[in-house]
Amino acid sequence: MKLSILDQIPISTGQTEKEALEASIQLAKLGDELGYERFWVAEHHDLFGLACPNPAIMLGVIGAQTEKIRLGAGAVLLPYYKPFHVAETYQLLETLYPGRIDIGLGRAPGGPAEVSMALSDNYLAGVRKFSEHIDELHMFLHDTFPTDHPYHKVTPTPVPKNAPKTWLLGTSEKSAQLAAEKQMNYVFGHFMTDSDGPSIVQQYNENRGEKGYVIVAVHVICAASTEAAELLAKSVLLWKERQHHPHAPQTIPSIKEVEQYPFTKTQWEKAHTSIVIGNPREVAEKLNEIQTVYNADELMIVTITHDPVAKQQSYQLLAQEIIR
Repeated sequence: MKLSILDQIPISTGQTEKEALEASIQLAKLGDELGYERFWVAEHHDLFGLACPNPAIMLGVIGAQTEKIRLGAGAVLLPYYKPFHVAETYQLLETLYPGRIDIGLGRAPGGPAEVSMALSDNYLAGVRKFSEHIDELHMFLHDTFPTDHPYHKVTPTPVPKNAPKTWLLGTSEKSAQLAAEKQMNYVFGHFMTDSDGPSIVQQYNENRGEKGYVIVAVHVICAASTEAAELLAKSVLLWKERQHHPHAPQTIPSIKEVEQYPFTKTQWEKAHTSIVIGNPREVAEKLNEIQTVYNADELMIVTITHDPVAKQQSYQLLAQEIIR
């Protein structure tokens, strides 16, 4: 089974923003050593203590410290940007790190409404033009504008030997339909939705006319024992609970903090439905089930713990059990 890493780069209690970003770089280096397929960085803006608003900058740093692992954004929030800007940015990365750059495209705001206003004069207009902008981006990347198009002579530089690969990210039938229409590979955010993901991915393949390449993003916490994994997962559970309270701390709480929090049975049961939690054998079995039910080509793993070392160990245990 192919495994990849999606890092949202959350900031933990007691950790500085710089330390969170440095931990992400170290995780990418580890993923490169362990044989993970790709390392993607998420884009967020003033949201829940997540440290990275600009994946491209992080990828430029990470690329210089890794050798083989593919690097990408998960996602470039395209409604905020002109396609030409995205093409220039990721062609620059592809020129520096040839054969390694992915552009995951999304249309979510990635932050509160006030942030969308600060980033863009009209975010909703960008959403409405999302399909059109995907086409424009592809024409910039592959130099396929018609000769009568005003951008026919416009070239995003530098021009790499091969264009970065593009992906469409989503959690809905609408995103799956668009990916199929555009003949794009599709990344489904299993960890972000309660929707019937396997049905949505099946529709994507049927509408595409042939099986596209499907990645399913899954939230995983793996530790040497089930009990240790469940304790680590409590930090994520409390963090998500705090997201409903605007004045609560937005950093990932420590184990000491979560041990003092009275989780309800319902909260704990919900955590087990949205996160794969367990020892390496248990997690591998569940991931095999998910891959099978989705008919996925690859799983992209999201792991959030308070301690960066525990996060690294989770990915190490997965690699030993699955990638070998």
